[in-house]
Amino acid sequence: MEKIILVGGGGHCKSVIDVIELQNRYKVAGIVDKQEKMGQNILGYTVIATDNDLPELVKEYSNFHISLGFIKNNIRRVFLYNELCSLGANFPTIISPLSYISKYAKTGKGSIIMHYAQIGPDSIVGENVIINSKALIEHDCCIESNCHIATGAIINGDVFVGANSFIGSGSVVVNSTKVPTNTFIKANSLFIK
Repeated sequence: MEKIILVGGGGHCKSVIDVIELQNRYKVAGIVDKQEKMGQNILGYTVIATDNDLPELVKEYSNFHISLGFIKNNIRRVFLYNELCSLGANFPTIISPLSYISKYAKTGKGSIIMHYAQIGPDSIVGENVIINSKALIEHDCCIESNCHIATGAIINGDVFVGANSFIGSGSVVVNSTKVPTNTFIKANSLFIK
């Protein structure tokens, strides 16, 4: 199995670990987090480095995943992704075997498709995107990079979601809608613009 480094050791990291273990394609080699978390254990994996160690880690490991979540904002998540890309890190797409992705859909590098998520035909998911558990992306959608489609959110057909957007848990975006870049939709909302 190929080794992978997770960057971010909070709650989202635990969900990422769960998907990676079930996918059984990568072995978590360690977690990157703050200095005060060095040596801590997260679901059996150790925090081995801080953000300052990323240049050295890229020399030793090829595969990385940003396991830092995105609720209030994604500034740090995007910064770390861009920094690692500039260092030459590889970002595989992590896909739960419990999800369904149409063979006609496309998913970008560094994204994660979590348990029971669905992505319909002719939909495109950009880079560094979280499609969280039980989220539904219907046909002909475009989810641009650095978005988080939260748990149980429904993106109906022919929807465009601009980069850096957050679609909250249980929200519904009606069909043929454009969600502007940097939009925050709170949980259980109906987006009809």
